[in-house]
Amino acid sequence: MIADKREAELEMLACEGRGERLVDPYGRHVNSLRISLTQRCNFDCFFCHREGESNPRGEATADEVETLVDVAAELGIGRFKLTGGEPLLRDDIVEIVQRIAPYSEEISMTTNGSLLAEKALDLKRAGLRRVNVSLHSKRPEILKEITGRDALTEVKRGIRAAIDAGLEPVKLNMVVLRGINDGEVPEMIELSKELGAILQLIEFQPLERGAESWDEYNYDLRPLEEELEARSEYVHERKLHRRRQYHLRGGGVVEVVRPMHNSQFCRFCTRLRVTSDGRLKPCLMRDDNLVEAVSLLRRGAARNALAGAFREAVVRRKPYWRERAEG
Repeated sequence: MIADKREAELEMLACEGRGERLVDPYGRHVNSLRISLTQRCNFDCFFCHREGESNPRGEATADEVETLVDVAAELGIGRFKLTGGEPLLRDDIVEIVQRIAPYSEEISMTTNGSLLAEKALDLKRAGLRRVNVSLHSKRPEILKEITGRDALTEVKRGIRAAIDAGLEPVKLNMVVLRGINDGEVPEMIELSKELGAILQLIEFQPLERGAESWDEYNYDLRPLEEELEARSEYVHERKLHRRRQYHLRGGGVVEVVRPMHNSQFCRFCTRLRVTSDGRLKPCLMRDDNLVEAVSLLRRGAARNALAGAFREAVVRRKPYWRERAEG
């Protein structure tokens, strides 16, 4: 009875918003969906934020992911990023990309790259457009310290396979950690130039596994951004989060992702998330405002109820760092 009432409320919410774009209470248009496909991973990064997930309850099936994307597309979402855990551990990863491609303006993926060499071409043919590869060091001993795996050769082979397959652009995600890899930024810029990739420097966030070690390893990227700007021919500001891409003199592109205590980052966030067990997550930094989605499908709820769930998740969105600044 309670479930029936809840589904009826969601259907009503969907009907009330029919034909309208997804806009949250702060005027932010939601146009992208980040989908965690699994929390399984073959690496063991000590700082992993796990997409802000705690205690996932299984994984959504390929059919369920397709339905979520289909409904999201009807609501005006066109960009989809697949992540994990390690999404390439899913045996059906190529099938998932192929199934959601017809609903998508763009499909991208974040991966650790260790399994990418064998799958890059199939993923490209299925509809994947671009890929982010997590590579936190070019030194084998440091990468092993961070990830628990001596996998540098595998990851670099995966990056090259992605470039050869035509996945463009390839971005190298480097979480900058004080006292571990913060001195490697110049080397990583040169590596990205050598590989033909964009280097993306990411601020360490105090979530899940990373919460305990944030004080020890947090590295402020603001001074580094000032150095990059001084070295740049021009700077491109992206719409998402107002991230800045620095196009360096002499070659190389570096993008900086600096969310911590950054109200500007939140102000221009246009993303909704799906957890690996199929719940809608309005914000990476919170897990107390999730909205059930896949469970509705498993109960046989009407399609309108799922559309209503998306609208409710958007209504629950709040700019996390702005609230902290004002609080």
